[in-house]
Amino acid sequence: MKKKTVFVTVMFIFVLGSSSYSASQIRLTALNSMERTGQNQEPNGTSKVDIKSARNEVESFQVVVTALKENIKVVKVESSDLIAKDGAKIGRENIKLFRAEYVRVRRSTPRAELGPGLYTDPLVPFINPLTGKPIEPRRQFTERWGEPVTTVGHEMYAVPFELFRGQNQPIWIDIYVPKDVPADIYKGKLTITAAGNISDQIPVTLTVWDFTLPDGPTHKNHFGSFYNISRYFNVKRDSEEFNQIEMRYCQAMAENRINPPIPRRLLPKTNSDGSLNIVQEQHKALKEFISKFHITDFEIPRAPFVRLPHSTLREDYKNISPENRKKAQRYYRDFFNYLKQNGWEKRAYIYMLDEPNLRENYEQVLVLGRLVHEAVPELKCLVVEQTYLQNSSWPDIDPAVDIWCPLWSFIDGKTINEKISHGDEVWSYTALVQRSPRYHPEYEKVKGLDPPYWHLDRPLTVYRVPTWINRRYNITGLLYWTTITKVIEPWLNPTFSHYGIHFNGGGFLFYPGTPCGIDGPVCSMRIKNLRDGMEDYEYFAILEQLAGKEIVKKIVNTVAPNWWNFSKEPEKFLAAREELAEEIMKRQKERKK
Repeated sequence: MKKKTVFVTVMFIFVLGSSSYSASQIRLTALNSMERTGQNQEPNGTSKVDIKSARNEVESFQVVVTALKENIKVVKVESSDLIAKDGAKIGRENIKLFRAEYVRVRRSTPRAELGPGLYTDPLVPFINPLTGKPIEPRRQFTERWGEPVTTVGHEMYAVPFELFRGQNQPIWIDIYVPKDVPADIYKGKLTITAAGNISDQIPVTLTVWDFTLPDGPTHKNHFGSFYNISRYFNVKRDSEEFNQIEMRYCQAMAENRINPPIPRRLLPKTNSDGSLNIVQEQHKALKEFISKFHITDFEIPRAPFVRLPHSTLREDYKNISPENRKKAQRYYRDFFNYLKQNGWEKRAYIYMLDEPNLRENYEQVLVLGRLVHEAVPELKCLVVEQTYLQNSSWPDIDPAVDIWCPLWSFIDGKTINEKISHGDEVWSYTALVQRSPRYHPEYEKVKGLDPPYWHLDRPLTVYRVPTWINRRYNITGLLYWTTITKVIEPWLNPTFSHYGIHFNGGGFLFYPGTPCGIDGPVCSMRIKNLRDGMEDYEYFAILEQLAGKEIVKKIVNTVAPNWWNFSKEPEKFLAAREELAEEIMKRQKERKK
């Protein structure tokens, strides 16, 4: 009996000693999805994860691993299932792990809020989505001395990773909450294991609210094309390799609640007389694409017969021959009818002209809009332009435009409301760092103020807040010029250079996955925050259906009163989102009585 007691005591001391040793070597700190922490910065977070989500929503958080006393090598990161008291489960198959890679900002974006340095942004997956296996680190070996060197693995991977004393490494976690799980409190843990018998855990609590988000985005959106896939993956456009990679980008867009651009190869071909050639195999593929990726907006390509010249110095800058006019109108009629037959017409539109900055461009807008509306009065024409005249002597393009899309700094509430009251829609967009123009109706009030420009060297909240501000102005769509523009070097200097000026991360929300062995995209923390903003908009829409606009407006105003006065505090977003959720559930209960 005495021997047994001694054995148990020794084992107990050993376990305590091991746990104490691990705790002295690493620290785990929980952060929300809107925070960043530097490599050598003291993380400002908590010792446990506490997140909340609706069903059919992805909720993210971060766990920062810090080496305390010695250099360490983390070899494993693992999540458990999340389980409620009654046994309901969110399985670990719904949980994705990423290592947040640091990238360098070498020269600041104009009007940047954060200085040059290292910022977490690309999210390197633990599991290669194409193979379903871990991404192995690059290594070289020979079977025998003198034989050729064999190289395997990849230069960018999630684990293992080394941390010197005092260094941080954030782990990003996505949790998808399935549609069929009951509202409840789910608990689990994240375990970090390092070499040398070092291990630590952080508890995870997920509260699932009792409502469900729709599959596709309610907030309308357009985020450009994927033409630059050919550049980043060294494949020819229209090749099978290009098509496969393009579909992976489409999937990544859809997973982040953004409508991917519909590949041209899936659309009906145009005959020489303007009619459509609908091939059943192609039509079937289009239906599958729309269903799989929950497409809610349908951009009809511009008619090939009426491409007006970019140069307005040409005498024919606004001329369309009668023959081409007839072909174009047939094209628009046939295309709209095709969409109508399949139930896709309600959110169809034409991206008619981008930034018409000359009087002659305004004249082109009138010519093109008249052509479209004569053919299909219901078909909406989108023009990237503000809701007021640039010059009072220019023609009024209102008859030709159905969807106005001003830059954020060009927003004017009064003229937006006028357009909406007359039946038009208004979207908004961002590019570079443009401030309000002198012809803004309230220029003296807004000059020198900055909207939430989208760049790496700004707080992550700037990617979440635009849907909130859009809601404040009754703006129903969001447009961005592209997600994969040409940058200097994606993983080493991800900056769009425009006339020698650096726009860090501008037009660039996906990193090419080639360093990870992925022929497809690697998501950024920025697009994840944009996804959160799109999900927030679903809360606005659900609550409006239950309780009207005023209560939504009241809550939105706590975060985003206007385009120049918006919160950058993550806690305010989370508090307002929780208030929205509580109101939704309260109104649902009232309706059931």
